[in-house]
Amino acid sequence: MKELKHLNKYFRKYWFKLLMGIVITIIARVFQLVMPSYVKNIIETVEQYLEGGLTESLAREQLLEYIGIIIGAALLSGFFTFLMRQTIINVSRYIEYDLKNEVFDHYQRLSLNFYKSNRTGDLMNRISEDVSQVRMYAGPAIMYGIQTLTLFVCLIPLMFIKAPTIAFYALLPLPVLSVLIYWISRVIHQRSTRVQVYLSTLSTFAQETFSGISVIKAYVMEPRINKEAGELAYEGKDKSMDLAKVNAWFFPLMILLIGVSNIFVIYVGGLQYLKGEIDTLGTILEFIIYVNMLTWPVAIVGWLTSIVQRAEASQKRINEFLNQEPEIQNKQETPSEIVGKIEFDQVSFTYPDTGIQALSGVSFSLNPGETMTILGKTGAGKSTVLELIARLYDVSSGTIRVDDTPIEELNLNSLRSAIGAVPQDAFLFSDTIENNIRFGKEDATEDEIEAVAKMAVVHENIISFAKGYQTILGERGITLSGGQKQRVSIARALLKDPVIYLFDDCLSAVDTETEETILSNLKKASQNKTTIIVSHRVSSAINADKVMVLENGKIIQFGKHEQLISQEGYYKELYINQLSEKEN
Repeated sequence: MKELKHLNKYFRKYWFKLLMGIVITIIARVFQLVMPSYVKNIIETVEQYLEGGLTESLAREQLLEYIGIIIGAALLSGFFTFLMRQTIINVSRYIEYDLKNEVFDHYQRLSLNFYKSNRTGDLMNRISEDVSQVRMYAGPAIMYGIQTLTLFVCLIPLMFIKAPTIAFYALLPLPVLSVLIYWISRVIHQRSTRVQVYLSTLSTFAQETFSGISVIKAYVMEPRINKEAGELAYEGKDKSMDLAKVNAWFFPLMILLIGVSNIFVIYVGGLQYLKGEIDTLGTILEFIIYVNMLTWPVAIVGWLTSIVQRAEASQKRINEFLNQEPEIQNKQETPSEIVGKIEFDQVSFTYPDTGIQALSGVSFSLNPGETMTILGKTGAGKSTVLELIARLYDVSSGTIRVDDTPIEELNLNSLRSAIGAVPQDAFLFSDTIENNIRFGKEDATEDEIEAVAKMAVVHENIISFAKGYQTILGERGITLSGGQKQRVSIARALLKDPVIYLFDDCLSAVDTETEETILSNLKKASQNKTTIIVSHRVSSAINADKVMVLENGKIIQFGKHEQLISQEGYYKELYINQLSEKEN
């Protein structure tokens, strides 16, 4: 149960509603206990009438009174049962809401390295299926647990007061039941954990299959994927059947033990009635009702045990992520004002997940308002420079300063709010084109959105769609071409109007003419803005204040366009090759 202690803060938050729910539950069960005693009274009234002890009118009057009390108690019990569900079950939904928000918020604070080490399907399963299992513990388990406890506390002493011998034999099977529950619950815990792990694997497989459906179809891999899905389904069936087989023991055992209790009541009660130790047959009927009232509470014990075991297994999986501290910590709570000066001082960085050294001893300085283009071969470390500026990772050694302040000492939210980033792999949400652009500025007007779309040379493409800016994009923006996605991402960054622009090879999917138009527009938009453009094309560097060429994580050339084309090396060779391609 130690894993479920995480929920205590939520129980404290909603303590009043829970307390009210518990009180209402007890009241509902107490009203339920009224019926057996009055059923006994009805039997006694009938016996007295048959023996001539009561007149017909008096017997009828008593019967109507007892029946009225039974109906009234049943109605009140039902009413309070309704209130009980409206309090405790509602609280479980509040806790589910809070827990999902807590997990989601924590996901957002975790570093990129975390997402490289964990699969998307597993993350989704923990925030959906696992949280749902925990909710069952926070609601139904508590509600039915209080019901069961109330009945046991009220009913068992009452039975011993009325007929101790019958009560003893009626309750004799309960110790056997507790031993069986203890044994079965241990098995349930183990098998529940295996089922939850399997569900994460299934979610990951489904998510990757649906996201990569175009690749699967292109390579005609449907038969293989179907085979893998079938194997995964059979594995899930086996694990679920193993759990179901254990769960299936509960109710038959409960019914068997309750049946044994009824036999004891009838046999022992019958003997006592014949010996004159009990006055009326109504006592036997009363105890049969008591025993059957215990049927559901006793049966529910097994179900509650299963819920608790599942919830503990699920909360353990949730806690594994919640207990992970973000690698990137916001050490400065006070907002920082960002001007845009960027300085790298002997910066080296090695990716922790792969051990690949991406940068080695990189040093440069960029003043506010300057533009720098980074060139280099694939894997040279260009994108890593941008990721370190946005502090998606912390450096392995060396220092990055923004406005002469070490980047770790700046407020993280202020830093990232001052950056407009366009990643190499443009990501768009399954929403309208307008909302995808507005993502950079939530209160942007339609005129502002159209203006930046024109600057990104994507406006004409958008209005060519039947619904224009209201066109709903498919998953990851699949509705648009690669070049269109890149330009929508550029429009999003322009709309934000940040202090620092980071463009990571965001023009690779557009033609040369469109690229030149966009670069011209970017130059106008980025005046007085610190701008870094990662590219494979020299055209991006012609108007830049500084050009940096990386190779194997090191700076091999640094200067202005005019200086670098006069020097032998990678930049001059690239420039001549691309110039030749353009002329041809």
